[in-house]
Amino acid sequence: MPAKLPVKINKIREILPHRYPFLMVDRVIELEENRIVAIKNVSVNEDFFNGHFPVAPIMPGVLQVEALAQTAGLYGPLWDAEAAANSGDKIGVFSKVNNCTFESPVTPGDVLRLEVKITDVEKDNKGNPKRVSAHGEASVDGKITCQCDLEFAMIPAKLISR
Repeated sequence: MPAKLPVKINKIREILPHRYPFLMVDRVIELEENRIVAIKNVSVNEDFFNGHFPVAPIMPGVLQVEALAQTAGLYGPLWDAEAAANSGDKIGVFSKVNNCTFESPVTPGDVLRLEVKITDVEKDNKGNPKRVSAHGEASVDGKITCQCDLEFAMIPAKLISR
């Protein structure tokens, strides 16, 4: 059963392992089969603006990609918490980013809309996700800022915590 919307930061923090200054999703506002939409409120207080660029602050494109990846990581646990819990102690990690374009700058004060569509799920012999493919689009006020195809490998969380 899908999560009740909107999904706020405390629930997001229960799901994602990321923390300040690397947590890039503030709220999930839409959730449907194979699709999730979240937002990131971009503040001038973000650490990355100190060096990118102090005179004309622009959110780094790679952080937009990360925000899309984090949004994708929220999909499974929010769409079907029971299935996610039964898939074992696994975490999705980037295995590929393709067709990535940056089309418009993101600046302090923007609300970055993060839309991810799950395009393919490869399953293991137990029926659990093994590899997940998605297409993500970030936008501000209806104008695309970044889009890319993402791929994640599902690996045991213990491999990360060595």
